[in-house]
Amino acid sequence: MAEFVKVADRGAIPPGTGKVVQAGGKALALFNVAGQFYAIDNTCRHRGGPLGEGMLDGTTVTCPWHGWQWDVCSGASAFNPAISVGCYPTKVEGNDVMVQV
Repeated sequence: MAEFVKVADRGAIPPGTGKVVQAGGKALALFNVAGQFYAIDNTCRHRGGPLGEGMLDGTTVTCPWHGWQWDVCSGASAFNPAISVGCYPTKVEGNDVMVQV
C-alpha cells in the first residue's frame, strides 16, 4: 500500500514555484499553486526535461528544455491531454509537505 512521505518543508517552496524532490526512489516535481501543493513526475515525456525546474504559470508548468506544457493538477499535457505524466496525491501536515508514493 502506498504511503505518504515527507518531501519538503512548506516554506521551502514559495507560491508560484516548484522544486525537484525525491520520494520512494523517484524524482518528483513539487509545485506550490497559491498554497496548494501538487506533485508530478519530474521527467517530461517529450525529451526527458526536468519539469521541477520549469516555469510555473497558474497550474501549468513549462518544461525548460523544449517548452512542452503540463497541468500540475492532473499531469495532462496542455498540447495533447491523452499524454500525461504521473501525478501523486499530496497533503500538508503542520510544516511538512507529504506525497503519496
